[in-house]
Amino acid sequence: MTQGSAPAAAETRRKVHMQLLVNGEAQEVAFLPHKTLLEVLREDMQLTGTKHGCELGECGTCTVLMDGEPMLSCLVLGIECDGVEIETVEGMATGAGPHPLQTWFADLGAAQCGYCTPGFLMTAKSILERDPNPSREDLVEELSGNLCRCTGYLKIYEAIEAAAKDMREGSQ
Repeated sequence: MTQGSAPAAAETRRKVHMQLLVNGEAQEVAFLPHKTLLEVLREDMQLTGTKHGCELGECGTCTVLMDGEPMLSCLVLGIECDGVEIETVEGMATGAGPHPLQTWFADLGAAQCGYCTPGFLMTAKSILERDPNPSREDLVEELSGNLCRCTGYLKIYEAIEAAAKDMREGSQ
């Protein structure tokens, strides 16, 4: 054994080996136990749609759904996710195409730089699953944990409302 391989071998032994249910698929993953879910998704599972933001739970950029509820993945340890259904922005589209929220965000220009978009999409998906016809006031309140520096939010609200209408009418 060379000197350079000893730390790598020690790191491998310290890794946790788990099966995580991500985007409807059980996946084996090995990661260091101190890693957040955000880090596990991006670094160990190559699901880079979930973005690093503040890493303090203040911006909503890293929002994923855990058992259908929006959660800030920067505040959850990967080892806490045993038996939890995790959905990332990569899991929104279906074989039929993009989710209506994704379509309307693109069509209405709700994403400018796009960095915050995955967090908004995941939070909006959860909102529409609970309430297919939210009021603008409800959207403002429920999206208050997601920050955007570019759009001024109006196009985001409009895109969610348009997607909700399509989903209610079965248009998409």
